Amino acid sequence: MVQFPNAKINIGLHIVAKRTDGFHEIETVMMPIPQVKDALEIIENATLELHVSGAILEGDMHKNLVVKAHQLLQKKYAIPNVKIYLHKAIPHGAGLGGGSADAACMLLMLNTYFKLNLTEQQLQTYASELGSDCAFFINNKPAFATGRGEVLQPIELNLSKYKVALVKPTISINTAFAYANCKPQKPNYNLQTAIQQPIATWRNTIYNDFENLCGENNLLIQQIKTALYDAGAMYAAMSGSGSTVFGIFEQEYKLPPMPNTQIFWSSL
Repeated sequence: MVQFPNAKINIGLHIVAKRTDGFHEIETVMMPIPQVKDALEIIENATLELHVSGAILEGDMHKNLVVKAHQLLQKKYAIPNVKIYLHKAIPHGAGLGGGSADAACMLLMLNTYFKLNLTEQQLQTYASELGSDCAFFINNKPAFATGRGEVLQPIELNLSKYKVALVKPTISINTAFAYANCKPQKPNYNLQTAIQQPIATWRNTIYNDFENLCGENNLLIQQIKTALYDAGAMYAAMSGSGSTVFGIFEQEYKLPPMPNTQIFWSSL
């Protein structure tokens, strides 16, 4: 079985409170990016194996979220081992949710492959055990997210007539570091209301708290945003805790040269 986990962007992201469990309460809108995706294949196997291609992933195989997803369901439902082939195309450390998307996709695939008949709600609960934004990728539709990012409220947000440019600089921003250095506070506007306004108004209302926590990388992030606006973006912002900056356009444009970056285009 082969599936293709897709990336996401955050439109607005606010750290509103520090929780007693060490996590943070957030508010954000998450939007799937269908044409930027990894590839994931599973085959029933005598032993649990992970084979990764594309972007290099460091660390112990058993710390990879796709492996953790399998181990989670195996513990609960005694499913067989699988051989996993993961091709990484979504950049790592980019704020695009690649690892979370892979984990959620693994849960969905195992549910189908081994006929577990788990409901969407059950899958979202398991996904939340793996990562704060994993649950989003189970339904994989626009949502207003609160809690750690796992409390999801579907929203009507049809941006299908627009294109998005994703600009990933060579730098990566450590999520744990970003959260550790944030100062929680409630935003000065209602994100759920603002997201329903015309995109042209978002530039003056919707923002990402993490853009001001990039330290020495802040200038680079702002330079990319400026370049996207100069190229005609209706709205531009950093996604997640970074470092990808996205711009929403009425159509796909030839962007100016941006040294030491990867650029991806997708529909919305």
